[in-house]
Amino acid sequence: MIHLSKLEQSDFDTFKAWVRNKDELLQFAGSIFQFPVTDEQLLKYITDERRVVFKVVLTATNEMIGNAELNYENLIPRLSRILIGDMTNRNKGLGKQIVNKMLEKLFIEDNFLQADLNVFDWNAAAIKCYQQIGFTINPDIINKQCNGEKIWTAINMKVLKDNWMEAIHKNRHH
Repeated sequence: MIHLSKLEQSDFDTFKAWVRNKDELLQFAGSIFQFPVTDEQLLKYITDERRVVFKVVLTATNEMIGNAELNYENLIPRLSRILIGDMTNRNKGLGKQIVNKMLEKLFIEDNFLQADLNVFDWNAAAIKCYQQIGFTINPDIINKQCNGEKIWTAINMKVLKDNWMEAIHKNRHH
């Protein structure tokens, strides 16, 4: 089990240790940071009023294992910069828990009706995870990002509160 709490300055060193190269940084954060990530960049990030930045914490050990952001720049809130930084905790279903906790905040606590996110089209594991939670691909929104000589394509996925509630109900009964 995990819980989310606000990312603080005391967490910066852990955060920076997770991002080992430019490719990982672009995959996780898009173009918001420059590699290597600095305390100044992170301070600007966590004090941006359009974002709520969380650390992901394992409840049993109180260990910070990841990062997640709710972004309110657009009319539809966006789940952004979701990262399980500690490699030993990947592929254990924690990503799904993180996204569900974020959607719970948006849909239950704040009463939004939909949310979206962007994911690179080659990240099949993440896309599958999001689809199991109720997200669908929005074919009208595609973003391209240059990564050196490569072009990475980000697809947009959206979820309606009703679809998320249905997916949660279905997943509980399987």
